[in-house]
Amino acid sequence: MANPSDPLSASIVPFEVPEQMRAFAEKGVSQARDNYARFKDAAETHNSTLEAVFTTVSKGTSAYSAKMIEFFKANTTASLDFAQELFGVKSPSEALELWTSHTRKQFETYTAQAKELAELGQKVAAEAAEPIKAGASKLYKPAA
Repeated sequence: MANPSDPLSASIVPFEVPEQMRAFAEKGVSQARDNYARFKDAAETHNSTLEAVFTTVSKGTSAYSAKMIEFFKANTTASLDFAQELFGVKSPSEALELWTSHTRKQFETYTAQAKELAELGQKVAAEAAEPIKAGASKLYKPAA
């Protein structure tokens, strides 16, 4: 039963929502649900895109680090071999020739290693960009 002292009670203030207001409110709720569904889809797509990017970058970083360690090991071995050969020289001209040869080889090796690291870095960056491109193409269809 309605409370007569309550000014908003249905028995004291009979109030009915007009049909236009009801339709307007229902339309607003419907639009809000649609917008929420789109937002949720976009968020899920972005989350999977970010996961794919981080996975790719993580694998690429591991490969890059492994390559750096491989180069470090090879360069250290070359330097130790050079030092050992240097102890066996018998004349200053032989030492100079050995030094020149070693320097030339190391320069060529460092150049090749830098090129290989640059290519690996570009490959990792390109692979990391693929999920972003795929996600963007799903969200933003090209204009016809």
